[in-house]
Amino acid sequence: MILFIIAGFLIAKIKKYRIKPVLKLPYLYPLFMIELIYIFFQINVIFDNFYFLKFSSTIQIAFMASMLLPIVRYSINLPAIIGSVAVVIGTLMNRLVIMANNDLMPIYPSLSKLTGYFKDSDLEKANDGVHILGNAATKLSFLADYIDIGWTIYSPGDVLIHSFVTIIIYYTIKEVNLRVERELNQ
Repeated sequence: MILFIIAGFLIAKIKKYRIKPVLKLPYLYPLFMIELIYIFFQINVIFDNFYFLKFSSTIQIAFMASMLLPIVRYSINLPAIIGSVAVVIGTLMNRLVIMANNDLMPIYPSLSKLTGYFKDSDLEKANDGVHILGNAATKLSFLADYIDIGWTIYSPGDVLIHSFVTIIIYYTIKEVNLRVERELNQ
């Protein structure tokens, strides 16, 4: 999810918003802390320790819950609704491909094999009961996990789901900048 946090900051920077005022406020700190835990989980997977994978759904819920702080504090309701719609659509896309493939999410590792993050035996070790290697018999493969960035593999649905984070980060930065500007002009 770090890419989606960085994307929010990058878009804000491109739009010429200042980042520093946002980093001084505590409303994104829980999000950053949860992301550090998530990175810890990913590092463990790299070293073939799959113990923490069972907590990944809890971390995802905590991650999304941590987004409520900036949404409520800065009243970024419309962006939150748009992000929520993206989450619902992404979830439906993931459920569709999972249902079409006997309740399993096909995964197509490519770059992750080169980086060493994914080994063919990993699916057996992880034993998450959700993922399976994609093959020629995979249905709706265009919705499967194939967007491989080297340390994780996303589906198009995952990208939509995680875009919520980018939207909230960007609009938090935008709102903080607007408030700082208003205070300076008064």
